[in-house]
Amino acid sequence: MDEIEKRTMAKVMRRLVPFLILCYFAAYLDRVNVGFAALTMVSDLHLSKTAFGFGAGVFFLAYFIFEVPSNLALDRFGASRWIARIMVTWGLCSGAMAFIQGERSFYLVRILLGAAEAGFFPGIIYYLAIWFPATYRARVISYFMAAIPLSSVIGAPVSGLILYLDGFLGIKGWQWLFIVEAIPSIILGVLCWFYLTDRPAGADWLAPEERQWLVSRLEAERRVREAHRAYDVLEALINPRVIAISLIYFGAVAVNYGLSFWLPQIVKAFGLSNAATGFVTAIPFVVGTIAMIYWGRSSDRRLERKGHMAIALAAAALGMIGTGIFADPVLKMISVCVAGFGLFGSLPLLWTFPTAFLSGTAAAGGIAVINSIGNLSGFFGPYVIGYLHDVTGGFAAGLYAIAACALIALVIVLLLPHERALEEPPEALPL
Repeated sequence: MDEIEKRTMAKVMRRLVPFLILCYFAAYLDRVNVGFAALTMVSDLHLSKTAFGFGAGVFFLAYFIFEVPSNLALDRFGASRWIARIMVTWGLCSGAMAFIQGERSFYLVRILLGAAEAGFFPGIIYYLAIWFPATYRARVISYFMAAIPLSSVIGAPVSGLILYLDGFLGIKGWQWLFIVEAIPSIILGVLCWFYLTDRPAGADWLAPEERQWLVSRLEAERRVREAHRAYDVLEALINPRVIAISLIYFGAVAVNYGLSFWLPQIVKAFGLSNAATGFVTAIPFVVGTIAMIYWGRSSDRRLERKGHMAIALAAAALGMIGTGIFADPVLKMISVCVAGFGLFGSLPLLWTFPTAFLSGTAAAGGIAVINSIGNLSGFFGPYVIGYLHDVTGGFAAGLYAIAACALIALVIVLLLPHERALEEPPEALPL
């Protein structure tokens, strides 16, 4: 690796990645804290398991509708302005969850939250593709997406403790949870406007020669991709590989939200307090954080995506099946940890697939399509688990349904072509 490459990428990594991790941490916490709020909110508002699952998942219907337009707007207006807009509006909507009165207001605010947040995650994936060459992409996406399990590692115990504010100033604990956890999103949204640089060419915090190296390297990769095939936005939206990757993401996200929304209630059934539930719930997400970073770096070292993705999805499916089979709390938590390893190991790898053959506005549109279709399982997963729980009286049937989604995703991964050749521009150096 050339000295200028090492120096430039170290600066870009330090400048962008920690801040984006912090932003996504706040975003994801606001999205899934409803799972912890449910420990007391469900009884206070007299919600059935089906109603809670529907409300938790309806977020993703609005998210689906606004995802592609939002990502195209980010490409047009720039990341600093658009991500700032997203974060401030979703922070306000998340805080508004504290004021819901029943099923209808629960559904309404979750829909507004989904519309507000649409475009954030695929926008950041597109933004990272603008800044990082392909040989860095799996690891940097894994660092960024580590905010998902970290939001539960840190957020689960904190959320459990916030519930003990119940009655303070006449406000319920679950209401405090939404109010307190909305504040960081609003603050970070304001900071985005001033902190983020839209494109490498405008990075005055890089030395001129570093800026030129990065722009040249990314331009060389773009030429390699487009020499193979250049896509416009419409072609990207209907591309069969984009649709296939969307279905893979659907399966992975089903596991993700099956865990995020329902694990606190599964763990609570062990007979634990709210605080203890928070700490035990965090364990699989610690495993997931380690898996995400380790598996992403392993994939980058070998420039191999397909095999890594297949192994991770297989682990996710087996873990979910085990979670449904075992009644013993220890065996159940071991199974959840296996699922967490597979799930979080798979998520960053998936986003190396579209950026291997799409670029520019086509990449923005294609990434948004994948994220919007995939996140429909954020509606499907929680709702199916809640519905099957009401029908069968337990979580097992819902967990098996989620495992089936992961197995279908695994089959599709095995049918995808390898993209390694498109990730290696002629001048790329092995790491």
